[in-house]
Amino acid sequence: MCFQVPAVVSEGVCVVVSPLIALMKDQVEALKANGIAAAGINSSIGQSEQNNIGAACMSGYLKLLYVSPEKLLSPGFLQFLQRLKISMFAIDEAHCISSWGHDFRPEYTQLRLLREQFPQVPIIALTATADRLTQRDIQQQLRLSEPQVFTASFDRPNLNLIVRPGQDRVGGILEFLDRHPDQPGIIYCLSRKQCETLSQKLIAKGYRAGHYHAGMTPNQRSAVQEGFLKDDLQVIIATIAFGMGIDKSNVRWVIHYNLPKNIEGYYQEIGRAGRDGTDATAVLFYSFSDVMSLREMLTKDNPNLTQLNLTKLERMQQFAEAASCRRKILLNYFGETLATDCGNCDICRNPPTTFDGTLIAQKALSAVVRMRERASIGLLIDVLRGMRNQAVLSGGYDQIKTYGAGADLPYLDWYSYVHQMLNDGLLYIAYEEGYALKITELGKEVLQGQRQLPLKQFKPAEKAEKTTRVSRKAAQAATKPTDATAKLFERLRQLRKRIADEQNVPPYVVFTDATLEEMAAEKPVSRVAMLAISGVGMKKFETYGEAFIKEILEHRGGGAPDASNAVYADISEGLEEMPPRPPRASAR
Repeated sequence: MCFQVPAVVSEGVCVVVSPLIALMKDQVEALKANGIAAAGINSSIGQSEQNNIGAACMSGYLKLLYVSPEKLLSPGFLQFLQRLKISMFAIDEAHCISSWGHDFRPEYTQLRLLREQFPQVPIIALTATADRLTQRDIQQQLRLSEPQVFTASFDRPNLNLIVRPGQDRVGGILEFLDRHPDQPGIIYCLSRKQCETLSQKLIAKGYRAGHYHAGMTPNQRSAVQEGFLKDDLQVIIATIAFGMGIDKSNVRWVIHYNLPKNIEGYYQEIGRAGRDGTDATAVLFYSFSDVMSLREMLTKDNPNLTQLNLTKLERMQQFAEAASCRRKILLNYFGETLATDCGNCDICRNPPTTFDGTLIAQKALSAVVRMRERASIGLLIDVLRGMRNQAVLSGGYDQIKTYGAGADLPYLDWYSYVHQMLNDGLLYIAYEEGYALKITELGKEVLQGQRQLPLKQFKPAEKAEKTTRVSRKAAQAATKPTDATAKLFERLRQLRKRIADEQNVPPYVVFTDATLEEMAAEKPVSRVAMLAISGVGMKKFETYGEAFIKEILEHRGGGAPDASNAVYADISEGLEEMPPRPPRASAR
């Protein structure tokens, strides 16, 4: 909406700088489906096609031209642009410009040349994930002088935010998929091996799954991505190499198998679910072992940014361990305030209650002292629960007074309580000493009985999920589709898939899930009624309207329509009298 609509109504061609071929292709296909002249120049097309695109630009036919930053800044291409009437430059995924951002691309920093060589052409930079520091850096890198800054809300209220313990992740994923049959989604993993292993496990369970990571060949990655975009694959298991800017509108869920490195990346990745505005779910599996792995990785990746990256990781960790509304935490990070709790995260739907946890804390703190402040979280819990593994026995920790003092509590309870003690400042982690737990002055006060400690009581994740479903039952009843509506939606979804396969485009390019849901509910069987459906413009009505109205009529029991069907005849009635609508640009 920010750059496609202005490009359509402005004279000349809008040049869009985009970081990925897949992103260019996705947006170009969506624009063409809406009757808008667009093209992309990248390494996947031949010289003959590039020449045709260049001629379309020169003639004034093309309204949007997508290019990579490398192509844009090549000497020959800059000379070509000097011959065009350019309406604007649009820098998409602009957080790639800033080294403070989460996906820095060095080649993006050279885009300052646009202001030097095209001083009169407007420049617009767009990103969904940039804090205040990154926003300022984008302006400086692009040499923008007193630019206007527009910040829309970061809130995505249709996303159901859930954090679950990292134990038995595969079992949790299988249980989740059982409750969300045929719904497409993405699982993000930290390593390539995890992607491949999890993909094999899901395939063995009968799911249409594929994996995607940078270690695969371009053809392999392209085949998997195409399969997902066309709904041939339900599940993609991927590293963060997958998905930037992919506007597949019917992704119903995103699962993080591991903790992301920072909130910006997490926010962008969960934003790939529910782009059609309908309900979607984001599940994050969290364990402290992920934090340790990421800390080691971040200290090696870029020594100059180690402290910044570690600080951002700590913010991500705090989000995962939070006992308050998760959406508030996300919005606060991006400088936006939410007045009330969101009601659509696991904490809001299952608010924790507190109890006097002083005795529990004293047991843990005493064990830390008796273990000479050398124990990690996992080892501390093993000692409290009276485990007899090698680490406990070799350290002689089975001989200390507090060995087994917490055997009455399960591992996950202790895991939660120890992390609350960390968040409350009773303990801290000495990362340089093998992640050993150390006691603070506040911790000593609690240990000595000088201060009480309230702890939050959490239900196990599976119970919380059941509570959520029960508590939301009444609210969902008002909007739950009837069986007939659900059956019609499935028929329309299958029709969309057949049409998309025939045209070799992703199904959501034909119509989004939200549009099909509205069709199934409203059952439009006339031109006027169909054009009233959100997402059905004149171009799409002319292309697909007849087929979808036929499907709705057949579902209603009227059989295949013919010229004598008075309702169906209204499809074309009066078309010649209607003024043509201007072409629509697709919303991102």
